Amino acid sequence: MEITWYGLSCFRLVERGQATVVTDPFNGSVGLPPLKLKADIVTVSHDAAGHNHLTSVTGYRHALTGPGEYEIGGVFITGIATTSKNDAKRNVLYLFDFGTVTIAHLGDINRVPSQSKIEQLGDVNVLLIPVGGGNSLNAAKAAELVSMIEPNIVIPMHYQLPDLSVNLDEVDRFVKEMGLAQIEQETSLRVNVSRLPEETQTVLLQPKS
Repeated sequence: MEITWYGLSCFRLVERGQATVVTDPFNGSVGLPPLKLKADIVTVSHDAAGHNHLTSVTGYRHALTGPGEYEIGGVFITGIATTSKNDAKRNVLYLFDFGTVTIAHLGDINRVPSQSKIEQLGDVNVLLIPVGGGNSLNAAKAAELVSMIEPNIVIPMHYQLPDLSVNLDEVDRFVKEMGLAQIEQETSLRVNVSRLPEETQTVLLQPKS
C-alpha cells in the first residue's frame, strides 16, 4: 500500500491489484498546484472547493459523496456522516478496507465524535486527520481523537502550507500535542501490514506537486 499526499485533504491510495482511490481533490482557488490525478474511485467529504473538484481526477468510474457502504474493485468503503443532515456544513468520513490495511480519512471533521461513532470504525491502521483548525479540528482536538482511535500510524492533513490561501495552523502545533520533537517529512508512505508499529507513529508527508 502506497499513500501519497497532495495537500489539504487530498491523498492517493494505491494497492496493487485493487482500485486506486483519490480523496478530496481541490481546485486551483486554494493556492496549491493544480491536480492532475488518475483513479478508479474519488471520495468527497463535503461540498467545498478544497475538497470536491472531481475534474482534477481522470479515469474514475465512482464518485462517492455521502454515507453508505460500497465494495468497488476489491476495496470495501464505508462512509459515515459526522454531522447531522441539518448541519450547514455536512462532513463524511470514509473508511477504506483494502483487506490487509484499513485507512480512515476523516475529511473536515470539526468535533471529536462520540465513543459509539468511533467504535463504528473498528481497528484503524492508518488515520488521516485534519489538524490545522479553521473549520476542522485543531491540534489539541486532533491529538485527543488520535488517542481515542489508537491507530498504528497517524498522518496529519489540512494544515498550513506555503502559498495556501486557506488560513490554517502550522503542523508543528500537532507535533507538539503528540509529545514529539520535529519530524522529517517523507515523500510518500509505503504501508506493510507485517511491519505496522504497535505504538501509534506519526508520519509527516511532503505534499507532492
